[in-house]
Amino acid sequence: MHLDQPLSDREFQELDQFLLSDRCAEDGMTMDGLHGYLTALAIGPRQVAMTTWLPRVWGSAEDGPSFANAKEAARITHLIGRFMNEILMTFDVAPKDFEPLFCEFEWEGKMLIDGEAWAWGFWEGMNLCADDWESAWQSNIAELLTPIYLLGAEEIEEEEMSLVDEPVKRHKLAIEVEAAIPHIHRYWQPLRKSAIETVQRAAAKVGRNDDCPCGSGKKFKKCCGDDAAAL
Repeated sequence: MHLDQPLSDREFQELDQFLLSDRCAEDGMTMDGLHGYLTALAIGPRQVAMTTWLPRVWGSAEDGPSFANAKEAARITHLIGRFMNEILMTFDVAPKDFEPLFCEFEWEGKMLIDGEAWAWGFWEGMNLCADDWESAWQSNIAELLTPIYLLGAEEIEEEEMSLVDEPVKRHKLAIEVEAAIPHIHRYWQPLRKSAIETVQRAAAKVGRNDDCPCGSGKKFKKCCGDDAAAL
C-alpha cells in the first residue's frame, strides 16, 4: 500500500492498539499525542527526517518498543509514516478540512473536549525544532501558541495554573488551539526549510524556558528574553 493512502479504520485501530499495548513504554505517545506531534512537524519551520522524529514517539524506551519481529516493526513504522503523510496531504490539498484528534468526555452533563494529549504532542514537536520555533514567539502568532503551551507543556508558571485548573477552561483552550492551527500553518508555509538544510551557530541559542544566562535565576523568557521581545 502506498504511503499517500490514508489509514483505514482497521489500520487506525491496529496502530492505536499497538501504541496502547504494554510493548510500548508508559510515556510513549498514544494516537492523539502522536497526531499533535506529527502536526507540529508537518506545519512547522522545517522538514524533519523520520529517523530524527520517530524515536520520540516511543518515549523513554532507548531501544524502542518490544516488537514481535522485524515484520511487525516494519508494519508499525509504515503505519506511522502513512499517518504523517495523511496530515501532510491534508494541509497541502485541503487545509480547511484539518481537525486535531481531540478526545471528548462528559463532565457535569456536558460533553467537553480533552485537548491536553494532542497539545502535549504538538509541544513535543515544537521542542524537537525549538531553535527554529523561537522566532514565532516574537511574531504575530505568539499569542496563538499560548494555549498550546498551557495545555501541552509539562511545566507552566505557577501564576498560569489558574488558567487550566478546571475542565471547562481546558475545553476552551482546546477550541483556541484548533482555531490557531490554520494561522500557524500559514505563518510557516513560506518560511519552511528543507530537511537537508543545516543551520550553523557560533554558540548554542538559549530557549525561552531555559535559565537566563545572565545568572538571575529566572527563566530566559521572564528576564533578558522578555527585554529582547520588548525592543
